[in-house]
Amino acid sequence: MIGIIFGILFYAATLLLVIGVGLRLRKYHKIPAPLVIPTTPAPITNRGVVGRLLREVVFFESLFKGNKWTWLFGYLFHFGMFFVLLRHFRYFTDPVWGWVASIQWLGIYASYAMIIGLLGLWARRFFVDRVKYISAPSDHLMLVLLIGIGLSGLSMKYIWHTDVVALKVYMRGLLTLQWQPLPTDPGLLLHLLLVLILMAIFPFSKLLHGPALAYTPTRNMKDTPREERHIAPWAERLDKD
Repeated sequence: MIGIIFGILFYAATLLLVIGVGLRLRKYHKIPAPLVIPTTPAPITNRGVVGRLLREVVFFESLFKGNKWTWLFGYLFHFGMFFVLLRHFRYFTDPVWGWVASIQWLGIYASYAMIIGLLGLWARRFFVDRVKYISAPSDHLMLVLLIGIGLSGLSMKYIWHTDVVALKVYMRGLLTLQWQPLPTDPGLLLHLLLVLILMAIFPFSKLLHGPALAYTPTRNMKDTPREERHIAPWAERLDKD
């Protein structure tokens, strides 16, 4: 029964995540950006814009220039989570891909880095006055949710030793619509529940800043106001009239 309930919740949360993110990105794509407002110094070619966006995604370039401590904790969190997610591919592949098997040890250390990064980001919302002033309850709750996901995941390794083989059978069963029994360890159920909550609220939260980066005018525009004449749509209509 628990497996059926979580299966239904997983399908619903996945639909909400995919459709919600798609609709939000569609909305971002349709929002007009009539003015050229890149943060300078900015590239003047499309290739340069792509390179700038890649540096933002991979190295958090602007954050590094702005605040080194925030950059450090943010980097620990994001790339710790990245390797943790890669480690979880073992539950969906059979046989396990070679590169996934080779990073299993790295995923454990990445989970520590993820939690340390989250704790650092949460601490700044208490001890940095200007950040504390603009922090809403939702900001704290989001960090608590992510920390809870990390700690509950580690609990399955050190406190409640989950049957990972049965878990893999269950997860692969969800992919093939062949539901299997789900282990009922408290750590696992808590971990899955928190992940489901995260999937459901992701499209409506500030966590969407990742995919939304590509639609940020200060980052995705060329700095060419001298080379090209940029006319807003309303100004073009005035010229025609």
